[in-house]
Amino acid sequence: MDIISAYREVGSYRAAAAISGTTPKTVKRVIARHEGGGAPQRAPRAHNYDDVAGLVAGKVKSTQGRISAKRLLPVARAAGYAGSARNFRRLVAERKRLWREDHHRGRRPAVWSPGEHLVIDWGSEGGLHVFCAVLAWSRVRFVRFAADERSETTLAMLAECFEVLGGVPGTVLADRMGCLKGGVVASVVVPTAEYVRFAGHYQFKPDFCEARDPQSKGIVENLVGYAKSDLMVPQAPFGGYAAANQAAREWCAEVNGVVHSEICAMPAERLVTERELLAPLPSLRPAIGKTVTRTVDRLSCVRFGSARYSVPARLIGTRVQLRADDGRLLAIMTGEGEVVAEHVLAGRGRTRRAGRHGRRRRRRRSSARWGRSPRRSSPGPPPPAAPGSGPTWRS
Repeated sequence: MDIISAYREVGSYRAAAAISGTTPKTVKRVIARHEGGGAPQRAPRAHNYDDVAGLVAGKVKSTQGRISAKRLLPVARAAGYAGSARNFRRLVAERKRLWREDHHRGRRPAVWSPGEHLVIDWGSEGGLHVFCAVLAWSRVRFVRFAADERSETTLAMLAECFEVLGGVPGTVLADRMGCLKGGVVASVVVPTAEYVRFAGHYQFKPDFCEARDPQSKGIVENLVGYAKSDLMVPQAPFGGYAAANQAAREWCAEVNGVVHSEICAMPAERLVTERELLAPLPSLRPAIGKTVTRTVDRLSCVRFGSARYSVPARLIGTRVQLRADDGRLLAIMTGEGEVVAEHVLAGRGRTRRAGRHGRRRRRRRSSARWGRSPRRSSPGPPPPAAPGSGPTWRS
């Protein structure tokens, strides 16, 4: 029971003090203040930074709340501020808080439509690059690892993502990554010609986030952090990119099969519904990356990146086209576009040979044509010598 209620019940300072656990003088002072209309208003206390408060407010407004107290303190010193740096930091923090209250952007949660948006981004951890993509409506996650973040690697990852999803969404929303950005005109990103050809092949619209607006792609930023903390940190180091991508496939199957906290549903189950609204995949995957031409040598091998790779022996002496696909496989094609060999990229000075790539079998010439007796396949033991037909010795 508070002091005022206790005094109203018993009507005595001493009794109210005994009930409230305080002294009678304290009860008397509280009752007098209550009957007099409350505590008197204190006059505002002056601060040693009041003279530069207007200067700080103007700087905060002109820099949109980004200037720091460290850079603003010399200006305040020149204007006559003689207080401590700690008090000045309090002033700058208060002025920034007041400015943000009047200039808040006011965000709303995104409302995604089925089959419309796929959001992509790159991350890195310990020298390993991770490609992350989220199908916005169903929240299906796609994660793969690569050695770099080049344009051909990104497009190969996108092609694999479309194949895993079983269709193509209407729009691919990406960060302003340099591998896909050809230029910027009036704050609008112009995609590269290779990315435009890739988008035209799959029939989707390439889109980019606004500048200095990471919140517009927070759905995939959260996935990058989730993949780092739940996949890369616990399981690293991986035995190689093949082992890392196999772990990524298993991890994606695991997280897509549990209930998502935001949509309260399983992403894998919602993908079944969303797949009906995705555009169909083209019949062939587009050629990604640069191609080079090599001549097959007499060892039925071609050289690429200071390494040798075998091809079928029937192509000795012919010219073939080589293409590195997303840094993992080397596709070797003839002029007709036929894929004749695929290898894992090897290091400098190494050789990759497939078991089916051997030498051509030479035709054995017919013995009857040349008037020769047939050659026996394997020589047998010599016939035994006749009795008395041993070697003759001369004296």
